[in-house]
Amino acid sequence: MTDRQKNIPTLRAIATPDRATTVKARESWQMWGIISEFVEASERLSEIRPAVSIFGSARTPAGSPRYELAIQIARRLSDAGFAVLSGGGQGIMEAANKGAFGGRSPSVGLNIALPHEQCGNAYQNISLRFRHFFARKVSFVKYAAAYVVMPGGFGTLDELSEALTLIQTKVGRRIPIVLVDAAFWEGLLGWMRQRLVTDGMIDGHDLDLMQVVETPDQVVDAIFDFYEARGFLQTDMEREQLLYL
Repeated sequence: MTDRQKNIPTLRAIATPDRATTVKARESWQMWGIISEFVEASERLSEIRPAVSIFGSARTPAGSPRYELAIQIARRLSDAGFAVLSGGGQGIMEAANKGAFGGRSPSVGLNIALPHEQCGNAYQNISLRFRHFFARKVSFVKYAAAYVVMPGGFGTLDELSEALTLIQTKVGRRIPIVLVDAAFWEGLLGWMRQRLVTDGMIDGHDLDLMQVVETPDQVVDAIFDFYEARGFLQTDMEREQLLYL
């Protein structure tokens, strides 16, 4: 087998010194911007536990049954003592913030700067603005004692997959993942059973990481049932895990 040396350019190979300096400076400032988002999230969210992250479509119309259901779920959670985290935008995110805003616990919006669709709603006691998706995603996981996942699109599925992966691989701590609306989720869950489990891509018990419910009371009960024996306080091991998300 012939050993061939590849020509891999480095930053120092940039033709002009001025250009190299500009690139390095921009990359460095970008890193500080990312760090600042993590620092602000930690400063503002560390004391709001226990909290629940609620996900769902930004395109769900106000006043629709799913929108109203999200309001009811968030209000029940807020009155039960949970801060509610949402993406801070419209649709289900707005409904989640609106329900929590009327309750006794904080309503938190983790807003993201997007070219389309995302504009902050008016129902946020705590409002953060992110430019980087991954910093925002870490905040959703790190400060949540549970995930409530309502019908949604790619973004919702992304958050669901992220949580499942972290728990399955034991990088993240085990928390309840509650899917709302069985009729919406049955196709995806059926495909997971028929393809992912059958083909050996996941274990059958991995599907037990999710629970499907229909009503606000069932959402609250599912979360309390999970923590009834162990309590909401994080163990030393779980705190250590969160440092490496």
